[in-house]
Amino acid sequence: MISLSSMMGLKDRIDEIDKELLHLVYKRWELVREADQNISPNMGYTSMDSWTRFVNDFSDTDRAKAIKHFMTECGNFKWESNNGVETQQRTMLYSREYQPENTVVKVNGISIGDGSFSFIMGPCAVESEEQVYQVADKLKKKGVRFLRGGAYKPRTSPYDFQGLGLEGLKILAKVARRKGMSVVTEIMCEEQLSAALPFVDVIQVGSRNMHNFPFLKALGRTDKPILLKRGLSATIEEFKLAAEYILLEGNANVILCERGIRTFETATRNTLDISAVPILLQETHLPVIVDVTHSTGRKDLLAAAAKASIAIGAVGVMAEVHPNPSAALSDAKQQMNFNELDLFMKDIHDYMYSKV
Repeated sequence: MISLSSMMGLKDRIDEIDKELLHLVYKRWELVREADQNISPNMGYTSMDSWTRFVNDFSDTDRAKAIKHFMTECGNFKWESNNGVETQQRTMLYSREYQPENTVVKVNGISIGDGSFSFIMGPCAVESEEQVYQVADKLKKKGVRFLRGGAYKPRTSPYDFQGLGLEGLKILAKVARRKGMSVVTEIMCEEQLSAALPFVDVIQVGSRNMHNFPFLKALGRTDKPILLKRGLSATIEEFKLAAEYILLEGNANVILCERGIRTFETATRNTLDISAVPILLQETHLPVIVDVTHSTGRKDLLAAAAKASIAIGAVGVMAEVHPNPSAALSDAKQQMNFNELDLFMKDIHDYMYSKV
């Protein structure tokens, strides 16, 4: 049987641990509040000492409950029960719990996620200034405000066209500025960032880079909107956590892009996981678009996929356009020519206006 003196010694040790817990969580809360000025300054307690005195007035059991309450309020995480055992779960920055209202990403005065619908279109790869200008001119007349194009091309085969690099990006930016459009393009690594930033309005993270966590952190430290594509075989949970890497570094302007996932199906280039759109809209506050080109890889399915995307809640679609797809240096079979673009846009606009 434990002696009274031993019991008192144990209680003193518990009290010391309680104080250490309170001190550490309070310090954590101060850091969280420094990063997010919207957090309440002290929840009614003027200092750590006042909270400690308040907690010390409770019995041991109630004190433990009070500490848990304090950790929940200050620590930016919640508690869940797993077979009767309570465990802490962090409130993710992408979640509706953290931010109930929709994030609206603004790009050169144009909003994505405010209820309007956006088209992000252009060639798979930048091949020449003339090619980009022809596409941009056609798209601008159709009311498209976002010009996409690949300057850095991550290709499966090292022998395929890898893009024009920075020179291609400069061409894209020159044409976009001339046409009053915004540049959306993929940057592949942190080393390319500093040179590319002046020419980019929205940085695209390709599917292969969704798991490149150091790069995601670097993007989170920029002030550019990020269009994050879902990985080739990524789960929705992995997709959301990739966005968390960017958000955690301070960049709140993240757009999610469902671009199809790899399955056993061969009828399409990838399998468009259309159900991911409402799931992401329910579980995150971030805007969601759909890349209908890479998800299907078939021009005869682009309009149907786009209409399905609109119906299920996407705030935009991405698609590829080329003046002469048969001569394209990459993805020739899936890019629309100008006549096909006319039919695509008419089909989509007719569908959208029929829903008004």
